[in-house]
Amino acid sequence: MPSVSPELISPRSPRVSAARRLGKRNFRGKERLFLAEGPQAVREAAGHDGTLVDLFATVEAAERYADIIGEARTAGARVHLASEDVIADISTTVTPQGLVGICRFLDTPFEEILAARPKLVAVLAHVRDPGNAGTVLRCADAAGAEAVVLTDASVDLYNPKAVRASVGSLFHLPVAVGVPVERAVAGLKDTGVRILAADGAGDDDLDDELDKGTMGGPTAWVFGNEAWGLPEETRALADAVVRVPIHGKAESLNLATAAAVCLYASARAQRAFGGCRSVTES
Repeated sequence: MPSVSPELISPRSPRVSAARRLGKRNFRGKERLFLAEGPQAVREAAGHDGTLVDLFATVEAAERYADIIGEARTAGARVHLASEDVIADISTTVTPQGLVGICRFLDTPFEEILAARPKLVAVLAHVRDPGNAGTVLRCADAAGAEAVVLTDASVDLYNPKAVRASVGSLFHLPVAVGVPVERAVAGLKDTGVRILAADGAGDDDLDDELDKGTMGGPTAWVFGNEAWGLPEETRALADAVVRVPIHGKAESLNLATAAAVCLYASARAQRAFGGCRSVTES
């Protein structure tokens, strides 16, 4: 097992106290640091250059995940053996997995996202539930989106629940935070991106959009609040307001499921003959 620093026995250790405070948003913002828990998140953080600062691990976890410990040290992180009580004190989960990392903020300036001229973007407008935000980020990553934008009315990207729900995808693609929705839409439109607002009461049907062949170009999907969707002023900013068709008897789809359907529909259209990806990659 790679060498580690002396065991941190007391939860009152200053280093442990500093880590514990990162469970609160104001301390995360002040220090520009956040927690990543569990082997998957810590491994992804270690592989993201310059992100992982500290890693706390129980003796058992350090033995079980010796490869991750090694990757963390190679990445320049300080690795600390800690008692289970210390891990439980730092962790925000009911059943900690024995690994808790401290990571630097990694959000990307919105201007950099625009400069990269992305072809598929997820915009989270008024999304308040951290689990939903992290899951949509994971869906965007899986569908091949090149960026995610969280508006200033949305949840904190670094909320521990959001980080866990992203299952490592937070470390995979550029994410801009705190962008006013009007600025996000205007900036994306200026780079030639079509704006589609996802709403269950939308005038346009997703199947019809696919059949018409209108989804092969650069696209940004705007997703709204879990309970009340998108406000009218946000819907008005979009080029089209699109609903996911309900063919069965379900009343509706939850936010993350609807986002996955929409993003994959765009990904498939963009990869079809004549889509923006098939043109640029041929």
